[in-house]
Amino acid sequence: MKIKFSSSEKLLLFSLAGAKFTHIMDFMVLMPLGPQLMRVLDISAKEFGVLVSSYTFSAGATVLASAFFIDRLDRKKALLWTYLGFWLGTLACGLVNSYETLVLARILTGLFGGLLNALVLSLIGDVFSLEKRASAMGVVMAAFSAAAAFGVPFGIYMASMGNWRWPFLILAVASLPVLIGLWYFVPNLESKEEGPKAPPLSIIQRTFSSPNQLRALGMTLLLVLGQFMIIPYISPFMVGNIGFSEIQLVYIYLCGGLLTLFTGPAIGRLADKKGHKNIFVTFAILSILPLLLITHLPDYGIPFALLASSLFFILISGRIIPSTTMVVSSVERKYRAGFMSLNTAMQQLAAGMAALISGNIVVEIAQENTDVVAIGNYNYLGYLAVGLTFLAIFLGRKIVPLKETE
Repeated sequence: MKIKFSSSEKLLLFSLAGAKFTHIMDFMVLMPLGPQLMRVLDISAKEFGVLVSSYTFSAGATVLASAFFIDRLDRKKALLWTYLGFWLGTLACGLVNSYETLVLARILTGLFGGLLNALVLSLIGDVFSLEKRASAMGVVMAAFSAAAAFGVPFGIYMASMGNWRWPFLILAVASLPVLIGLWYFVPNLESKEEGPKAPPLSIIQRTFSSPNQLRALGMTLLLVLGQFMIIPYISPFMVGNIGFSEIQLVYIYLCGGLLTLFTGPAIGRLADKKGHKNIFVTFAILSILPLLLITHLPDYGIPFALLASSLFFILISGRIIPSTTMVVSSVERKYRAGFMSLNTAMQQLAAGMAALISGNIVVEIAQENTDVVAIGNYNYLGYLAVGLTFLAIFLGRKIVPLKETE
C-alpha cells in the first residue's frame, strides 16, 4: 500500500528536512575543505582529525547531559532554542581567523548540533506511526543527500572563489528561513503526554535495564564508528592519491548526493513494506563492497573513483535509514527524546573516536616536486569498518520494535 502524508505532515517534514539539511551541511562541508584547511592553516592530518572530533565530542557531551532532562521540556521550544544556538555557532565558524579559534567555534556549534539531531529524530517518532516512520525518515534523511548534492559542491566552489569561511557564512544566512519554518509548522506535542514526567535519572535506569535499547545503542556506535573512520579522509585521499583537484571534489558529492536524493526515500518506503530489519541487514551487507573499494581504490582515473564514491553514498545511506528507524522504534514515546539524546551522544562519541583513531592510523606521504600529500594506511580503516559492520548486523537482528498505541 502506498504511503501518503497529510498536508500538515508534509510541511512538518519539509521543515525538519531543512533543519537536517543545514545541520548536515555544517558538518559535511568541513570534510571536502580538508585539503584547503590543511594547506591554508598549516595543519597536519592529525590536527585536522582533532578539528573534526572537536565538534563530535562537544555534541556528544551536550546530548548526553540533555538526556536527563529533555523529556521534561516542550519539544518545539527546545528545538527552536537549539536551532538558534546552532545558527550562532555556524556564523562563528565563518568569522574566525585561526586554527585554534576555528576549533572553539566547532565546539560551540557541536554544543547545539548534536541536540538538534536528537530532537528532529524524536519528533519523527512522536508524530508518525510505525507504518509511516521509515518513509518519513527517508524524506528527512534525504536532506543528507541534498546537502551533498547541492550544498557541499556549492560550498567548495565558493571556498575556491574566495576562502574557506564563505560556506559557513552562506549557511548561516540560509538557516534563517529554516528557523521560521520550524516556528510555524512544528506542532506542540507537550499536551499529548499523559501522566507524570519521568525522573531525570530514569532514562539511564531504563536504558541499562533494557537489552533492546542497549542493542540499539550498540548498533549505532558500531555503524558510526566504522563509517566515520572512512569519511573524513575521502577528500584528502582523492586529492593526494587519485589526482583530484580541490574543485573536482565537487563531483564526488554531486554524483553521490543526487543519486541518494532519490534512493533514500525509496529505501525508506521499501523498509516500511518489507521490514526495517530485513532492509537494514541487506544494505549493511552490501555496504561492505564500497567500504573496501573506497579504501583500496586503484588509480583508474576520476570516472572510476566517482563510481566507487557514489556506491559508497548509496549503500551507506541505505543502511542508515532502516537502522535509525529501528532505533527510534525501540523505545516508548514518552521516553523517546531522552533515549534519542543518548543515541545521538553515542553517534557523536563514535564519530569523535573514529576521527582520532583514523588520524593516528593514516600517514601522510610527501610527493616529489609537488605540495600534494598522499594518504597511506587507508586500507586498514576499510578492514576495521567491515568488522564493525558485521558486529552491527549481529546486534541489529536482535532489536525488537515496540508497538505503540497513540
